[in-house]
Amino acid sequence: MKVPLSPPTIDRFHDILTKSDPEKLRLFFEATIGPCDDKGRYLHWDKLRHLPPPEGFDSELYWHATKRARLNITKKLPFKDKAKGSIVFSVPDIVMKDILWISENAKGAFQTDEGMTEANTKQTYLINSLIEEAISSSQLEGASTTRRVAKDMIRTGRPPKDHSEKMIFNNYKAMVFIREYKEETLTPSMVFELHKILTEDTLVKEDKDKAGVFRGPEDDIRVYSHDDVLLHTPPNSNELSERLKLVCDFANKVGEDDTIYIPPIIRAIIVHFMIGYDHPFVDGNGRTARALFYWVMAKESYWLMEYISISRVIKKAPAKYMYAYLHTETDGNDSTYFIVHQLEVIKEAITDLHEYLVDKSNQMKEAEKVLENSPLQGVLNYRQLGILKNALKHPGAEYTIKSHRRSHGIAYQTARTDLLKLSDEFHVLKKYKIGKTDIFIAPPDLRDLILSL
Repeated sequence: MKVPLSPPTIDRFHDILTKSDPEKLRLFFEATIGPCDDKGRYLHWDKLRHLPPPEGFDSELYWHATKRARLNITKKLPFKDKAKGSIVFSVPDIVMKDILWISENAKGAFQTDEGMTEANTKQTYLINSLIEEAISSSQLEGASTTRRVAKDMIRTGRPPKDHSEKMIFNNYKAMVFIREYKEETLTPSMVFELHKILTEDTLVKEDKDKAGVFRGPEDDIRVYSHDDVLLHTPPNSNELSERLKLVCDFANKVGEDDTIYIPPIIRAIIVHFMIGYDHPFVDGNGRTARALFYWVMAKESYWLMEYISISRVIKKAPAKYMYAYLHTETDGNDSTYFIVHQLEVIKEAITDLHEYLVDKSNQMKEAEKVLENSPLQGVLNYRQLGILKNALKHPGAEYTIKSHRRSHGIAYQTARTDLLKLSDEFHVLKKYKIGKTDIFIAPPDLRDLILSL
């Protein structure tokens, strides 16, 4: 990875103005160049310079015309960079279009799936999404266990076996913490507690006392690429207290008036960006930033965001995530680059959710089809159907009351009843006792057992 080439400076623009012929200057001031290219993309100079400019323009003049259009719609945020320069953002058409798409699809996302209108079913999907975000966010920062093993750990409640599993388990607890505190005012103390949860027993030995506290002047924190290119040097540690307070105030809308409106999605994305930019902790900054994104969205009543995983999408193309930061920092702190990237991530996550719901609905129908003309038809609840669906796909899979309870967020007795009916009454699961724990196993001939009932 390389640091993007910084755009031509304003001095370079003045030089162009003084040396260009009058016709080129007239074209510059009269042309209708917008903040995006003709394909609607909010491009950084590092890419725009390689594209054919409009007729009569060279690449530099085209860039300055584009930048001029952007400055006309730019607004300042209450944050500064390391050199005390303002961090800004804008809402070009591409951003407004994505915000409207997200709002429309968020409101209707579950209306096509009848099961999602039931509170209990929503709880099941919510737990699945919390687990998914915990796994992906941790894997994005180095955790290296498989999804199936990680999900089994969380659902069964077994202790993490290694550093990677501990990261994922911590991330899951952090997402639960976010849900519990989504109605509260965000404070530095809450951010510290969130970071402590995320990094408990995962920091290197020399940093074990840094969970839930700012990095200090002795911590040489830098952000490097995987090939050891220095990408970012965060602000000095003596600024962190004031900077975190500003982030919390911004999340809580403290001190704002009606002269500037920041859409809730953009506010959440900017909180995410600022934690990543400030890097207030020795480790776990990315996980903290993404968790706080969810907090702001939940606070703003965007309930759909609780069911999607942005980290899973980011993990597909982590370089794009990093370049969204780098484009901002190399082009006058224009956070619109990061906003555009994150809106694309959210859109993809919502699309994935739609596909996930369709897939789950089809799997349920397949399970129900197997049950046709059997004594189980119309008898099993959606949780028991879910177990059979999973068991048909994974012969030999093991279930416990504890794992079933965690998967659906239900009471112990409800989980016990579900499983005992499947084993003792319907005989489609095999029950064994290991110590004091009942283990329910999907037999390899499950389909034949159901068909023979």
